[in-house]
Order: sequence, then C-alpha cells, then structure tokens
Amino acid sequence: MLQDSKAFSGFSVDDVPRAKEFYEQTLGIGVDEENGMLRLRIAGGTPILVYPKANHVPAEYTTVNFPVADVEATVRELTARGVTFEKYNDEQDELGIYRGQGPLIAWFKDPAGNVLSIIQE
Repeated sequence: MLQDSKAFSGFSVDDVPRAKEFYEQTLGIGVDEENGMLRLRIAGGTPILVYPKANHVPAEYTTVNFPVADVEATVRELTARGVTFEKYNDEQDELGIYRGQGPLIAWFKDPAGNVLSIIQE
C-alpha cells in the first residue's frame, strides 16, 4: 500500500536556529526552513525533517548515517570545524573511528544531542 509513498524521516531538536547553523555551516548540508521546521537536503533528494520539540529528549540511536569515501579525512575535517566524536567502546581509535568488525564508522552529536555518524562507503 505505501511502497510508492514519498516517505521521509525526521527527528526533533530543542533549538531550531542552533540546529540550522550546525547542519548548514558545520556539516555543509543544504537546509530549508519553513513553518519553524527544517528540511535537510541530502543526496538522493529525500529530505529529512527536523522539527522543534519543547520536551526534546536526544535520540539514543543513530538518527542519520552519512556515507563518505574517507572516514578518517572526514573526521579530521569535522574535528577542525569543532565537531567532537563520541567514544563508545575500546575498538575506536584516538580519532573516534570504530575499526572493529564491519565498515569504519565514527559517531558524533548535533547540538540537540542526537547521534549522527559518518560511515565508510
């Protein structure tokens, strides 16, 4: 029934202007703002809705995975832009890159505390 729907995902933040600045300026993602909400313009054309929520609780799971060609180079670039990478286990190196089983991945948070990642393509 819904297989042809133009579905999209979304998540909440506690401060829309701060989120807009982070996604647009720090991460370099195209952002549209309308009706107090954001739409992140990502590759593939399907937007991600970012909406305000007064009693926002950060997601404890990865809300968005960004595939990149070179995780290490991207970690270094984002670190230079002020992003702090999370350390969740001992299989992460000094940059915060997980080098265990599976693809290289590194996690970080947006200003609202939502978990995001960059993952090796």
